[in-house]
Amino acid sequence: MTAEDNLAKLVGFAPVAGSPNAPVSGWAADMLRAAGAEVTLIEGPEGDRFDVFATFGPREREGIILSGHMDVVPARAADWASDPFTLTERDGRLYGRGSSDMLGFLACVLAVAPEFTALSPERPVHVAFSYDEELGCLGVPALIARLDSLCARPWGAVIGEPTCLEPIRGHKGKAALGVEVRGRTGHSSRPDLGLNAIHGMAEVLNSVIETAGALEHGPKAGDFAPAWSTMQAGVFSGGEAVNIIPDRAAMEIEVRAIPGVDPEGLLAPVLDRLAGLRAKGYDVSHAIRSTYPAMALAADHPLAALVERAAGKPSVAAVSFGTEAGLFERAGIPSIICGPGDIARAHKPDEYITRDELAAGTAFVRAVVSRAATL
Repeated sequence: MTAEDNLAKLVGFAPVAGSPNAPVSGWAADMLRAAGAEVTLIEGPEGDRFDVFATFGPREREGIILSGHMDVVPARAADWASDPFTLTERDGRLYGRGSSDMLGFLACVLAVAPEFTALSPERPVHVAFSYDEELGCLGVPALIARLDSLCARPWGAVIGEPTCLEPIRGHKGKAALGVEVRGRTGHSSRPDLGLNAIHGMAEVLNSVIETAGALEHGPKAGDFAPAWSTMQAGVFSGGEAVNIIPDRAAMEIEVRAIPGVDPEGLLAPVLDRLAGLRAKGYDVSHAIRSTYPAMALAADHPLAALVERAAGKPSVAAVSFGTEAGLFERAGIPSIICGPGDIARAHKPDEYITRDELAAGTAFVRAVVSRAATL
């Protein structure tokens, strides 16, 4: 099947993050087996979602990983000019949810997969397709945890996020925290008899604002914009009516950390403030929604040189968005980000990839594998 055929099939599965993914993961596994790979489906803790790991060639030797996620963000059909889950061509553009982010790369990998053994007869080529990346890289840790039982430790990984085939060597890490504060309701005329949850949460919000300001004066990494780690409150809710003392407030907080800074560690001042609320009688709970580390590949690393040659473009030091690359790097596998399509089209109505970009993506995959075979 061509990359366009594969993309049409992938988009048609409507593999929205957070949903059972047996149809898309099973189909991808079958395609890789048919191409000659040894394939393992790795069940996640949810019980209804699976990663796919495939190896072409001698798994006992060091090889390279081609990695991408099978899930996409939701799409409202009313916002699109065509069905978001039916690949639709208009003027050379292929419209569909995930066409750029990042089913296009998966389609290219599957199109070239039947050639992998011939392109790299002595070194293995691994394919790693994950689930629920869009929810904070939730699926790939289960795959990475199994790697040592599936193959010799790979020497590098290419994460095919849409970069217009521009190699990217770094990104910030991220942690997302959900907080809930519960107080005591009552009539607003007697605030002395209640415990206002919004007022309590305001103390947490102040901590977020103070910490965000302090981070601007903390460690910096000049390749990023902004150059420092960041924190923000992204969602806030609470209360029923102006004359009712609110007994519940909730907030979602995000941090993005430069390389060398632990994203979860940046949340310490906020967690300290929560402890203070408990001492005042509030019932407080919190949960880490997602977390992944930053990544940074040295400009002179052999993987950077290989991918630059395969893409025909120099690498860029860093981008603002995050990927699964940080988790591979933390596991000791040097990683780089490079794939067809454009991140600027992602998560928007009428997302698309062009036929030329798909063709360039298949050529890129072929070049990466053939060059890695000679190392």
